[in-house]
Amino acid sequence: MEKTYLEKINETAEFIRAEVGEMPKIGVILGTGLGDLVNHIEVSKELDYHNIPNFPVSTVEGHSGKLIFGKLGGKYIMAMQGRFHYYEGYDMKEVTFPVRVMRAVGVETLFVSNASGGMNKEFKVGDVMIITDHINLFPENPLRGKNYEELGTRFPSMTEAYSHALIDMADAIAAEDNIRLMHGVYVGTPGPTFETPAEYEYFRVIGGDAVGMSTVPEVIVANHAGMKVFGVSVITDLGGKDILIPPSHEEVQKAAVKAQPVMTHIIKKMLERL
Repeated sequence: MEKTYLEKINETAEFIRAEVGEMPKIGVILGTGLGDLVNHIEVSKELDYHNIPNFPVSTVEGHSGKLIFGKLGGKYIMAMQGRFHYYEGYDMKEVTFPVRVMRAVGVETLFVSNASGGMNKEFKVGDVMIITDHINLFPENPLRGKNYEELGTRFPSMTEAYSHALIDMADAIAAEDNIRLMHGVYVGTPGPTFETPAEYEYFRVIGGDAVGMSTVPEVIVANHAGMKVFGVSVITDLGGKDILIPPSHEEVQKAAVKAQPVMTHIIKKMLERL
């Protein structure tokens, strides 16, 4: 008989507990080109995704596929090096499965990062944008289908999808250390195509500042599960009718690498203060 979604979550959580022992209260999801944060973790244990029961396996260049446990900013964390995307062919339950497992093992605060295209005219390539809110343009919601009350309520509020307290903390660190930190609304799209100039303009009109192909499903599930979320985007390219340079995956990765030190600094400092 096939296992239910809930049984799969619990089975995976039990496996991780047995392999790792002590469980952290903080989770981090590292996006495209943002894996360098891992080099700052005092690693105590690593699990390859393909060794974890029920875990999908990442298929994208630049996503290595490991669950890492260790200390960062003096705090014990678990980090996903490599995430799963809707455009890879996974359904939304698979994309967000690791977030469910994080919650099942006791994670209460989730840090999510991504590389995204900017359409806010104030932005420059290499800027770091704190996500204050999002617009969900994915064709499927990860909460569609049967709701397990054990995981969260049927109709969760998304009024404060990104924790105001954590945003304030990041702003305080940026002010102290004289860091240029942008704020904005992240638009989540299915991908895998980069956006047309007209789409960039449309996303701007509807209230978006940056656009990407991840994050939103994970944040919806984290909120459903009662976690506090902090989201950050690295602006790796700019789009709109007046920008004629087409983005490429390589350029995105390069720009992400350039902006990594700022993102790493802010997350490390935030963890120290949690």
